[in-house]
Amino acid sequence: MPQSSTLKPASSAPNQGVNVMPSTSVRKTASDPERKVLSVWFVASGKRYEFEEVPPETFAAFTAAFAKGRFFNEHIRNRFRYRQVAAGNDAG
Repeated sequence: MPQSSTLKPASSAPNQGVNVMPSTSVRKTASDPERKVLSVWFVASGKRYEFEEVPPETFAAFTAAFAKGRFFNEHIRNRFRYRQVAAGNDAG
C-alpha cells in the first residue's frame, strides 16, 4: 500500500502534537492547525522556531518527506514568516 494513502490530513485533528523526526537536521516538529503555526526544533543549534501561516498540507508533506532538511530548505525556509522561541518557552 502506498504510504500517502495511510497519511491522515494535518487538519484532521485540532492539535497534531509533537513528531520526533528521524533526521540529522530536524529534531522534531509540532503543528497547531488552527493557528497555522509550525514549530521546528533543530538538531545542530537545539533552537526552536515557529513558522506562521503554514498550510496543513505543507506540514503533512514535511512529516512524510524522506529528507526532512531538504524539504525544510526547499519548501519552508525563507517562505514563511518565523520567530525564534526563547529557551524558557520551549516545550520540548
